[in-house]
Amino acid sequence: MTFMADFASICFSKTFISYRLADPVSATTALFNRLSVDDQLAVLWYAYADWGRSIAPATPGSARLHLAEGLLERIKQMSHTEQLQAMRDLVIKEDTQIGRSYGVLSPNTKLAFWYQLAKWMTQGFMVPVPAGYQLSCDGERVLKAVKELDFGQQITFLRDATMDMGIDPLAD
Repeated sequence: MTFMADFASICFSKTFISYRLADPVSATTALFNRLSVDDQLAVLWYAYADWGRSIAPATPGSARLHLAEGLLERIKQMSHTEQLQAMRDLVIKEDTQIGRSYGVLSPNTKLAFWYQLAKWMTQGFMVPVPAGYQLSCDGERVLKAVKELDFGQQITFLRDATMDMGIDPLAD
């Protein structure tokens, strides 16, 4: 099945443009990247909450999550407000110590990193989005598009969505 701009052109706000991509993962990722910071965090949260148990064994970076343990523990020890700001900073690529530490992780370890954060959110150690946050219409559409992807595509989407977050201090 070829995926064309039908999905991308459905009543998205003016911040979205039509994407003519044959690959639904690339199209969904491009639209995800155009969401507000909090909508991106909400989409990640809902995706990980929905597929969390399935994602863990499919995440090759899980075995290397120990490389991110110090970073994860540091975030876990923060207040909820600081945790939310740290996640926002990762999304907007703010040059922070956490962003630089995250930036050197492999794509699969980043995927496992967000899985661990979502796990802590379900356990109440973290908050996924500000209290009372309502996902925007565009965010709902992106989440719906993610849900329509097959499982392998969902994993690829999550990896792609989290891969460029943070700052890679080793990049030129």
